[in-house]
Amino acid sequence: MLELYGHPFSSYTWKAQIALHAADLDYKLHVIDPGHPDNMAFVAKHGGPFGKFPVLDDDGTVVFEATSIIEHLAAHHQRASGLIPSGRAEKLRNLDRVFDNYVMNVMNIAVYEQMRAPDAPDTARQDEARAQLRTVYAWLESRADALCREHITLVDCAAAPSLFYADWVEPIGDDCPDLQALRARLLALPEVVKCVDAAYPYRQYFPLGAPDRD
Repeated sequence: MLELYGHPFSSYTWKAQIALHAADLDYKLHVIDPGHPDNMAFVAKHGGPFGKFPVLDDDGTVVFEATSIIEHLAAHHQRASGLIPSGRAEKLRNLDRVFDNYVMNVMNIAVYEQMRAPDAPDTARQDEARAQLRTVYAWLESRADALCREHITLVDCAAAPSLFYADWVEPIGDDCPDLQALRARLLALPEVVKCVDAAYPYRQYFPLGAPDRD
């Protein structure tokens, strides 16, 4: 069985889980928290230079980083090959990096600042991150309608957690109706619903609020 090390509330863990769900691959989730020191030790050893999750153990082949995990699944598991269809691979990989680097990671600037100093965060830094999110929302708007249409791909795996959490930090405005619709389509997918439901008990830990609308 495939073994995934991560946490149900982690956006990048979601990214790997959505791919596993889409490919209908059985896996076991090893939760990373202080109550599971063995799991934490595994990630510290195998999770790259900073010991980060998610980490996949595929019968002894260990892969870290969510995108690399999906690339591995697509290359080595037939049922996952559709995650990166050959005719669209270059475009999908490019958009995957946009969602990770310009949505997820920018959103995390505001989140980490709130965690660093909950009573006195650097609001200028947070405002800058929110402005950057609005910029990328506008860029994605003209491309959003083409995503999440036929079957789940690498981009959908990245977009679902990115937009789920980013919208909490900086709501997607009415000037981006196609991006709003994309987020709604993604959150309605059974593969994503599983992640939303599993993460629900941890919402109280999201430092910038956890709206009940999702």
